[in-house]
Amino acid sequence: MRNRQPADQRTDGVFGRTLTGSPAERLEPTRPPARPRRHRLDREQRRASPLLRVLSGLFTFVLLLMLLVGGLAYLFDSHIDAAGPLERTKVVAIPKNEGAHEIATRLEREGVVSDRRLFVAGYLWAKFVAWLEGGKPVQLKAGDYGMKQNASIRQVIDVLSEGKTVAYKVTVPEGLTSYQIVEKLKADPNLSGEIATVPAEGSLLPDTFMVDRGMQRQSILDRMQAQARRAAEKAWAQRRKDLPLKSLEEAIVLASIVEKETGRGDERERVAAVFVNRLKANMRLQSDPTILYGLSGGKTVWNRPIQRSEIAQKTSHNTYQIDGLPPTPICNPGRAAIEAVLNPADTKELFFVADGTGRHVFAETIKEHNANVQKWRAAEKDIKAKAAAPLAADETPTTAAQPPAEPAKKPKTRAVVRTAPPPAGKTKEAAPAEPAKELPWATKPKP
Repeated sequence: MRNRQPADQRTDGVFGRTLTGSPAERLEPTRPPARPRRHRLDREQRRASPLLRVLSGLFTFVLLLMLLVGGLAYLFDSHIDAAGPLERTKVVAIPKNEGAHEIATRLEREGVVSDRRLFVAGYLWAKFVAWLEGGKPVQLKAGDYGMKQNASIRQVIDVLSEGKTVAYKVTVPEGLTSYQIVEKLKADPNLSGEIATVPAEGSLLPDTFMVDRGMQRQSILDRMQAQARRAAEKAWAQRRKDLPLKSLEEAIVLASIVEKETGRGDERERVAAVFVNRLKANMRLQSDPTILYGLSGGKTVWNRPIQRSEIAQKTSHNTYQIDGLPPTPICNPGRAAIEAVLNPADTKELFFVADGTGRHVFAETIKEHNANVQKWRAAEKDIKAKAAAPLAADETPTTAAQPPAEPAKKPKTRAVVRTAPPPAGKTKEAAPAEPAKELPWATKPKP
């Protein structure tokens, strides 16, 4: 009885180990012994636990704050990037010395932004981001700006800070006198400043200029004078060497006459050749525009008819009464007219006359010219008949018909005849309105 073992304990016959439990329990893996307690480490952790809890809470707070700020930033960005209320593109003028709040109020009033406070917040945010990233400072600038349809607040801020103002077009057409150019600039509301003196005739180069609102008028004149000198000197250096022109100034004088005689680009060289050939032959130029300029100077009304008495009136510029060139230009010619005078067509033509289509026909002899004049008269008569037919068919015309013109005396042939208006868009003299007041063709003077 003493040597009996419990039923759940067995002895391993090989190693003498005592086996306990059932065979299934003996197959379970042996659990590792527990690690010895480190009493000193546990005591230090218990002493540091309040600090860790504070740090953990602070970290959690910062994380939540960052998430909140990020969410608000995302929401804010979505608002300043949203489409604005502007229904169509418009120009908004931002005056000088206005602050961000005044500009925001103006933009809200103009319908560019929906909330001025949101615009100011977006502007301050853009300044902060630019400072944080070390970029170009954001500053709202005065000027005229083109705001696009549905422009967002961010886009509006970019436009105002970049200073890309709207450029206005100032077009000075060829053929105007210096006085007329000055008056045109004075009438432009987008320009500012006074003009001290009227520039010399022919010293300005007509062109189209892109300017900002408020640009000084005198600065445009200065640019036109500088460009005129450069263009004229360049053309003079490339001129034909057999021209009867002694100086660049004489070339500008003749170019001003060609500018007023024709507005067609495909005729300038031939018109210039007619006058060059007449100068070589010591013939008077007999140009109609010189009569008008000799009477009124820079204030000439180019589209009025020339009276018979004015032809015989001797002035400093009337090329029917003086030999050679006038003392000064009669207008400000463009580049094309200057180049045509310095490189005219290689012809022997001495005459030209309108053909009724806005063009001219040219001739070398007086006989050919007279035949061309007769053709023009027939075409002119047909044009007048067609114009009068609708009025005659209408029993109750809305405007009073012009009284019939007195029969004009048979005009004589002259060297240069301009009875047809130039193409639309050119500032040239128009055809005389009444046949009785048209300039007669004078007999060609003999050299």
